[in-house]
Amino acid sequence: MAGKPLERSLVRQFALLYPHEFVLYLETQPPEEAKELIEVLPARDAAAVFRRLRPDSAAEVLDRLDEKQSGKLLVELDPGMAAATLARLEPDRRSSRLSALEESQSKEILSLMTYAPDSAGGMMDPRVTTFRAGSTVREVIKRIRSFRRRRILDVFVIDEEGMLVGAVALQELVLARPSDTLDGLIGRRGVSVRSTASREEVLEVLNISRVASLPVTDFDGRVIGVIRHDALIAAAQEEATADVQTMVGASKDERALSRVSFAVRRRLPWLQVNLGTAFLAAAVVGLFEGTIAQFTALAVLLPVVAGQSGNTGSQALAVTMRGLALREIRARHWLRVSAKEVAAGAINGVAVALVTALAVYVWSDSPGLTGVIAIAMVISMAIAGLAGASIPMILARLGQDPAQASSIILTTVTDVIGFLSFLGLATVAAGLL
Repeated sequence: MAGKPLERSLVRQFALLYPHEFVLYLETQPPEEAKELIEVLPARDAAAVFRRLRPDSAAEVLDRLDEKQSGKLLVELDPGMAAATLARLEPDRRSSRLSALEESQSKEILSLMTYAPDSAGGMMDPRVTTFRAGSTVREVIKRIRSFRRRRILDVFVIDEEGMLVGAVALQELVLARPSDTLDGLIGRRGVSVRSTASREEVLEVLNISRVASLPVTDFDGRVIGVIRHDALIAAAQEEATADVQTMVGASKDERALSRVSFAVRRRLPWLQVNLGTAFLAAAVVGLFEGTIAQFTALAVLLPVVAGQSGNTGSQALAVTMRGLALREIRARHWLRVSAKEVAAGAINGVAVALVTALAVYVWSDSPGLTGVIAIAMVISMAIAGLAGASIPMILARLGQDPAQASSIILTTVTDVIGFLSFLGLATVAAGLL
């Protein structure tokens, strides 16, 4: 069709005067026919057309151009769009197109195709199919049937400029009438993430929107990929397990089969920090050495108070960490969260103190020792609740990872408070023991 001079001229005029209609026409043609029409255009005009094409259509056409023509086109395209289009090609086809470029241009595009593993770009599948807002359900379903190997849960809708408009769930598409258009079926609008978004940002959007698949866009708002449901679930699991590891001073990068040298290098610094905090708790005990020497029963009961305050703090820490991870709370909620944990710790402390007091009285037959441990239990558990809520929120406020050091700091605080409250009260009430 495009071989004769007159026909080539008409194609160029059509693309120049009616770019939107030309793009819509191209998208309805078989890839080989669309490729022949693109070949007629100068590289700059072809690039203008490519910017308006659906990403999957652009990739199909680029895949059919020879290396020389594709090289001229890629030079005219924005590097980000060139990278997004090339990412859809098979590795060998992608390499052949990059080889037609100058080394500096090839490196620039390759760098844009290399996303961090824990970023949205690293998690996405670049093989995403988009549809125009005016497409009918009949047209969309016909095209979806050609992608038998892809798991499509949502249909992403774009406007005339290729910008994301919204999404239509596959269920809504199947239930609609064949003549209905996508613009009347859009269920959610504007839910997407940038390719450079971190895994935490992706999970925040997932938590707010509860989507089955999440479109990924470039800085211009054009869809360049999709994070599918299984990748979203894997990201959520990875984030949860990473927090569990970092809370006890292990690196989130460590795996069960990691090398011993890697494990030692990542764990040892935090073990040394933990050792320093343990000496701090021991120093508190040392302050009351005389009291312990006078009343040896205190040494027997000391772990009971410290253990209960530690458990209380860990409970408050776990709940607060979950709230921060799911974006249910922020640092500004500190007063409310802390008040709740102090109240819970105090009430639980009273309940635990009653049982503890009964056991200590039966064991020691000392009303004074019974009263001291009961009061210390309530005080230490209430403060432990405060510490468990406050430590991760303070770290978050300071821009630090709350999961990295919260557990180690909390252990020190609960030990010190438990020892201090019990031994301090015992020293004050020594005459009653």
